[in-house]
Amino acid sequence: MTTLPLTPDELLTTTRSVRKRLDLTRPVPLELVRECLEIAVQAPSGSNRQDWHWLVVADPEIRRRIAAYYKRSWDAYAGSTSSAASLFADDPARAATQQRVGDSATWLAERMHEVPVLVIACRTVTGLSPGNQADVWGSLLPAAWSYCLAARARGLGTAWTTLHLEYETEVGEILGLPGNVRQGVLIPTAYFIGETFRPAPRQPLDTVLHVNHW
Repeated sequence: MTTLPLTPDELLTTTRSVRKRLDLTRPVPLELVRECLEIAVQAPSGSNRQDWHWLVVADPEIRRRIAAYYKRSWDAYAGSTSSAASLFADDPARAATQQRVGDSATWLAERMHEVPVLVIACRTVTGLSPGNQADVWGSLLPAAWSYCLAARARGLGTAWTTLHLEYETEVGEILGLPGNVRQGVLIPTAYFIGETFRPAPRQPLDTVLHVNHW
């Protein structure tokens, strides 16, 4: 498929979590999702293991069952002090943005079952240590982000979410996952409504940049 005329910097800075602008009425061809995944599996893989797996869920009933667990997890999260809408309430410059994020996330949680395609990125895992797991997820999450970038370049919107992992076992049973396959991220995928996206507001780089030492 022909990709959008985006420069690399435009692609990287305008690939946003799309929620309210997902087109829930337009089917997404599985061949297009496959095309995006062909790009994704070119991402780095520790020791070149390539032990990632991709669940592409288009069946309405399976989507509905996964979405029910997602909504249950969302309801608990939305009422907590760690929810996006609750953060930075004392900072007027950021509070409005956080409210918009919370509103759009609520919208998606209520309609997750309507999203045409859910992509769940997984990898085989022999064991998860209680400490730093960067070596485990560092061989999956870059590929998942590459999928989001490839989707954006092809006119698809995605959102990055892990809330369903509160019910990872239950979702794994729905999908028939083997016991040694763990889920890393859920990526709802659909065509988007509108023309384009802008870079998101971010805190100044100098507030988080450290050169040579903290």
